[in-house]
Amino acid sequence: MTPAGRIQPVTTAALVERIVQRVTAHAGRVRVLVDGAPPTRPDELADALVDPLRARGRPVVRVHAEDFLRPASVRFEHGRDDPDAYLEDRLDARALQREVLGPFAVDGTYLPSLWDARRDRATRAAAVRAPQGAVLVVDGELLLGRWLDADLTVHLTVRPDTLARRLGPEHAWQLPAFARYEDEATPQDAADVVVRVDDPRHPALVER
Repeated sequence: MTPAGRIQPVTTAALVERIVQRVTAHAGRVRVLVDGAPPTRPDELADALVDPLRARGRPVVRVHAEDFLRPASVRFEHGRDDPDAYLEDRLDARALQREVLGPFAVDGTYLPSLWDARRDRATRAAAVRAPQGAVLVVDGELLLGRWLDADLTVHLTVRPDTLARRLGPEHAWQLPAFARYEDEATPQDAADVVVRVDDPRHPALVER
């Protein structure tokens, strides 16, 4: 579902610049969430923000929500292909809030990672403190509607048929999870910036 608003085609460079301007309008430390299904590549957009922000004198730290997943015993309790578990049990949102987003706003402290999903064990990473004026950029999927504190949220979206095609047959079981996310979290209404990326070479801003 597309939120009401005008669709404005932009170049990727212009999109990055638009987001950077919104980030730098905030004084002090800033927390940015870049949300989107894996085929929309939220990690790439998040990475693209780093150099332009640093060029404006803002230190940047990157955190991946994928490093804050729950243990396999929790994620796969109902099977590896359960869409409801994928939506509800995969991300440890409380840990992401407790170890990253919350303390970062207080004194710049954050935990770079918590859980290595491939090895299914804690990363044992030490907490780090970012300087005043730093920007924390977190990328991931299914992030909105979880009471995660952020100063700017960006949501990347595609049409359902585009998502199905890009996920492919192997990951088609995830489609009900993303459909529920759209219905329940309404990310296209909740996000500060919504970007359509049906054609990743030609993104479009949804201006509301």
